Amino acid sequence: MNELQTEIAELKEFIIDLKADRAATKEKEKREAWTKYVSLSVVMIAVIAAIAAQWGGKYSSRVLTQLNDATFNQTLASDQWAYYQAKSIKLKAYEIARDELSHAANAADPATAKLIAIYEEQMASYKKDQKEIESKAHELEAKRDAARLSAGSASGKGGRMGLAISFFSVAVALASVCLVTKKKPLWFAALILAGIAASEMVLAWTA
Repeated sequence: MNELQTEIAELKEFIIDLKADRAATKEKEKREAWTKYVSLSVVMIAVIAAIAAQWGGKYSSRVLTQLNDATFNQTLASDQWAYYQAKSIKLKAYEIARDELSHAANAADPATAKLIAIYEEQMASYKKDQKEIESKAHELEAKRDAARLSAGSASGKGGRMGLAISFFSVAVALASVCLVTKKKPLWFAALILAGIAASEMVLAWTA
């Protein structure tokens, strides 16, 4: 009879301990329920960081493309100015020849007058060509400047996006450490950094 009572008492103690363990486990799960949100925030931050990285790559590509366009247009503009200079040299030569004929003793001679007229006609043609060449050169320089401006803008946006990616990376690291150490302040710090990174992304898109 004593043995039975002892076993019953032990069984009661076991049940009490089991209930206490279950209560402690539930209490622990309740206290650490917030870690589920930490895990969810890690996933969300990682996804947004991936988007930021994709856009950062696009901005980098855009910078290279625009700089190449600027260089190409600068080369074409330089060619146009060289062509303009060549026309100027020829125009000057005709001006000198015309002036010499105009001051010559036989300037009134019909053949000389005809030659002077031909020179002046050629000079007018060169001046017209110069205006067209100059217009084309300015147009190419405008395209060059626009490409450089676009490259500068893309570079600035890429810089902001790169900063956002850095903040996102640190935020993910802090949140991951938070899951291991169960320290809530790390999670709050991660959320703050993620917020700053998101702001940089918005500024990069809207700038």
